[in-house]
Amino acid sequence: MSKWIETAIKCLQDEAEALLEMIPHLDSDFDKAVSTILACEGKLIVTGVGKSGHIGAKIAATLSSTGTPSFFINPLDVFHGDLGVIQPKDVVLAISNSGQTDELLRFLPYLTAHHVPVIAMTGNPHSLLAQNATAHLNAAVRHEACPLGLAPTSSTTAALALGDALACALMEARHFEAADFAQFHPGGTLGRRLLTKARDVMRAEDLPTLAPETKLGEAVIHITGGRLGLCVAMENDQVVGLITDGDIRRAMENSQDKFFQLCVADIMTRTPKMVSPDTKITEIEHILQQYKIHSVLVVDEEKHLLGVVDSFRTML
Repeated sequence: MSKWIETAIKCLQDEAEALLEMIPHLDSDFDKAVSTILACEGKLIVTGVGKSGHIGAKIAATLSSTGTPSFFINPLDVFHGDLGVIQPKDVVLAISNSGQTDELLRFLPYLTAHHVPVIAMTGNPHSLLAQNATAHLNAAVRHEACPLGLAPTSSTTAALALGDALACALMEARHFEAADFAQFHPGGTLGRRLLTKARDVMRAEDLPTLAPETKLGEAVIHITGGRLGLCVAMENDQVVGLITDGDIRRAMENSQDKFFQLCVADIMTRTPKMVSPDTKITEIEHILQQYKIHSVLVVDEEKHLLGVVDSFRTML
């Protein structure tokens, strides 16, 4: 093992230990921070300088995407015209490892005067920022993972993880679900899958249909031409069954010379899986997996055939 790999392993071990050592630091102030944010009628403003600022920007992004309206502001900008963005109904999350960052301390009096709650995230519970905050999140670490013990490594990882813990607690408190997440990520793959419905992906044109009394020999032609591996049995413009290429093969094996005497009604599935056009793709995937099938029929309330969704289309 090379010396570089040994250094990397030690770094990862040090940072992992730092995260575990934060667990005993979680106390009633964490609950107070969650309650304060939940009660917030405005927005959560995250702020920090330098590396803490980078961590703060990520925390703000995570919170915003999980149901807590948040944005990051550089405290240096606050003193150059941006102080007005902070309103009495807001909450401020101020991040500083030392808790003594001058740029943050300078606008604490303004926040106090306007009754804006401050949640401090520091590595020093005795710092001025921690002592003057509504709630303090302790992100203290024993030492940095940096070989020199100087560069913010374990401390920034700890702050980032604590921000994630805060976001997770808020998600739990808000009963935030996958569908809610999709609303905030409509352009992403996950968002598209959670928001896509059967009507968006179903094949609705040239659907392979036939009558229940159709002979199996003719049904083979319909199934082949339909290119879905199935045909829908229709009667009085309603779905009454489903026949697949697998049904045809099994019928040929079981009936042999009597195969051409059989009709669709003799072997079709009379209770095919049907969904409404508003059924989510994720629900259809569950149906396909649960029943080990490849397609579902999309129908209206009167069982009129509207389309077919197969396993390939759920991946689009």
